Amino acid sequence: MTSLQDTGSRDLRRQYSQARQSRDPRFDGIFFVAVMSTGIFCRPICPARLPMEKNVRYFTLAAQALQEGFRPCLRCRPDSAPDSPAWRGVATTTERAQRLLSELPAKPVSQIAQRLGISERYLHGLMRQHLGLTPKQVQIYSQLWFARRLLQQTGLSVTDIAFACGLQSARRLQDLMKKYWDKTPTMLRNSENQSQHSADINLFLPCQTPYNWPQVRDFIAAHKLERVEDIGENHYARAFDWQQSEGHIKAVFNSARCGFDVTLKLTDLQYIQPVMGNLARMLDTNAQPELIHDALLSSGVSEQYLTRGLRFPGTWDAFEAGCRAIVGQQISFKAATSYINRLDNHIDKQNQFGAVFPTAQDVLKQPVDFLKMPASRQRTLMAFAESCIHHGDVPDSQILLAVKGIGPWTCQYIALRGYNACDIYLKGDLIVRNMAEALSVSPDSAAPWRSYLTLQMWHIALEERAQAAAQKTKKKRAE
Repeated sequence: MTSLQDTGSRDLRRQYSQARQSRDPRFDGIFFVAVMSTGIFCRPICPARLPMEKNVRYFTLAAQALQEGFRPCLRCRPDSAPDSPAWRGVATTTERAQRLLSELPAKPVSQIAQRLGISERYLHGLMRQHLGLTPKQVQIYSQLWFARRLLQQTGLSVTDIAFACGLQSARRLQDLMKKYWDKTPTMLRNSENQSQHSADINLFLPCQTPYNWPQVRDFIAAHKLERVEDIGENHYARAFDWQQSEGHIKAVFNSARCGFDVTLKLTDLQYIQPVMGNLARMLDTNAQPELIHDALLSSGVSEQYLTRGLRFPGTWDAFEAGCRAIVGQQISFKAATSYINRLDNHIDKQNQFGAVFPTAQDVLKQPVDFLKMPASRQRTLMAFAESCIHHGDVPDSQILLAVKGIGPWTCQYIALRGYNACDIYLKGDLIVRNMAEALSVSPDSAAPWRSYLTLQMWHIALEERAQAAAQKTKKKRAE
């Protein structure tokens, strides 16, 4: 098992030591602190008395600390830490492998290896080299970690929690917890949740701090699906379909805890984790705001223009992002929002929880000539839906570029909002190009966070437009 002691990274250890001793919230979720004298591991923000440096080990993943026999702290609850990319500097294949192995419901290791385009043996080697764990151990720890979260934050029964984690029975969950943590589900259950019997699932979704909720809220409101999305002063809500399941989710921003109090209704509990993960992606809760801030400064954006805690809100899924991109080609985002709402309103899809955005199958059921846009763009929208059905999901850029009417800008927009890719600079966007020239920005210097440079250019342009309109109104009143 490799912790920072073994890697020889003295500078990184020094940085983590300083962050631990100052309880710096910017590092919450970036690493974990294991105390050798107590056998417990914590978040760097834990309020407990600080241990001596010689008694401390640092891990980038909670699973590594668990594998070494350390128990999670009941005071700071490492399961509540924000997720973070723990693989900076590590190959993309390793990063994808860890993410796929952590997904629930768990898939066979052989299937994950096939999806990655590598052999099962090579996958085992990668996980051993970078985590000190087998692929199966990564999956088990992910299941146990999520079970712990549900036990401590919800009133779901142990049987329901076992099912939600992809385990076949409460007994299996109990056996795994006893084997790996020497605890029972009852010992981990939060007493406040013992008597809850609501159909709602209440969970907390943490954010990396700072998180600029007003900026996220205003962006979503400006692009809102009127029938589907509910955006308020402090909340975001919508109904959705997830594979064969239906649900409704409401996220209320909690500034005191820097995160969202989430209320979830779901007809199939095995999809709790992927739905919560999708919400985290959409609200961009796991971005690294300090790194992004420094990258935008390096690109030439002056401090006065920077938005602290900047986040890039995504769409609920990539198909919605693709539809938005296609109907929004060569027009303003206000016009694009109008078109996407016309599409949604005309199809008028519902589930038991309310209005939901249409699927590719729904779009293909009837002509889209009710959208008053060029016929070529209507054909592109239909061809995009056909391609999604043929490939079982939104295909990658190489396939999409073969669809007539889809170019690099459309593919980049899908990656930006459908997948929250962090390093895409929309140089083909007129507003982005004009603002970058006006501010003498060097886009490549913002890598690997160029998506946020794109967003910052939009944000600055929007603010300048609002200021100009306010001055014009003020001048008229003075006359």
